[in-house]
Amino acid sequence: MPTHIDKLKVLIAGIFSLILMLGVARFAYTPLLPLMQVQAGVSDSLGGWLATFNYMGYMSGALIAATITDLNLKDKLYRIGLFVAVITTAGMAVTDNIFIWSLMRFFAGLSSAAGLLIGSGLILNWLMRNNFRSELGIHFSGVGLGIAFCAVVVEWMAGSYDWRELWWLFTLLGALLAIPAWCWLPRPKQAGSSPADSKMQDNPPSKRFMYLMLAAYFCAGWGYVISATFIVTIVERLPSLEGYGSIMFLILGLSAAPACINWDLIARKTGVLTALLIAYLAQIIGIIIPALSDSVWAVTFSAMLFGGTFIGIVSLVLTMAGRFYPTKPAKLMGKMTLTYGIAQIIAPAVTGNLAERFGNFDLGLWIAAAMVLFGAAIIGLIMILERNTYSEALTSH
Repeated sequence: MPTHIDKLKVLIAGIFSLILMLGVARFAYTPLLPLMQVQAGVSDSLGGWLATFNYMGYMSGALIAATITDLNLKDKLYRIGLFVAVITTAGMAVTDNIFIWSLMRFFAGLSSAAGLLIGSGLILNWLMRNNFRSELGIHFSGVGLGIAFCAVVVEWMAGSYDWRELWWLFTLLGALLAIPAWCWLPRPKQAGSSPADSKMQDNPPSKRFMYLMLAAYFCAGWGYVISATFIVTIVERLPSLEGYGSIMFLILGLSAAPACINWDLIARKTGVLTALLIAYLAQIIGIIIPALSDSVWAVTFSAMLFGGTFIGIVSLVLTMAGRFYPTKPAKLMGKMTLTYGIAQIIAPAVTGNLAERFGNFDLGLWIAAAMVLFGAAIIGLIMILERNTYSEALTSH
């Protein structure tokens, strides 16, 4: 019987996997983008397109996750994802060829899906099968810690290293993170069902609920990706905040680290749908502040609000998927992430091109805020139409 020490090692493995596959493979690009723009000549448009290729890879990974049910295959893909995250980080350093960069960002996106969807599914399955509480909030803290990790590395090292050397540094740090992420997550058992399996029964939602939730999650994806991709560049271009970009990214990451646990506590008091609605409305404020003010305190509050909500929305939605389909959580998680990913493919390219045309990101931020507002309206509609039908599945416990 696994002990609480075993549980702690599994949770740490999950956190480290997210710091590598979401933090290094995905979010190192955000604080490095301004450096790459100055030192490697990356334009706003190219910066947006490279982010789009990353999300194309992420969406492809979500498609794969949505179609796989075999735990052993998931375990293999998770471990391949760790390897790919390190290799694609190194790939950003070896060249300034746009085609190769695009390829590296695509495969880095694949590894991010392996970490967030497949890895989360494996950890949720291990916890439930061994009669531990499904503490995915602790696991998802790895996303915020990954953002903070990348911000600290760039803030401390940017004065000593150029963009290429920083990618090599992230490669080395990523390889170190991969060791416990690989070794401390047990392989799936080959044996038949465990006693816990008999307690797990799927409770699928209606098609109407699913379509509305997919639409709301698309809106959240659009709102998330603009700030997540461009926040450092946006802050660096505000006259009074030049040099503060990585610090704001650090604040965003530190705010994101406990966010899943915080939103889980809120959801226990209010229900999942109400918690989601609150998170959407708070995120709108976080997104729009940099378009309204260049005050250091206002933008700090923006970073805290955005960091404190975006991963909370993800964890609430994915945990909801796990409650509807406890026997195969990654299947619905993958479908939800597909719509989130489609928004992430479209939005960076659109926003990068708008920024290049108008000289700032204000219009992109207003569009992102409007999309999240529309998503909040859809959540409100779901609450009116469907809440009583799925009250048990949508109540945190």
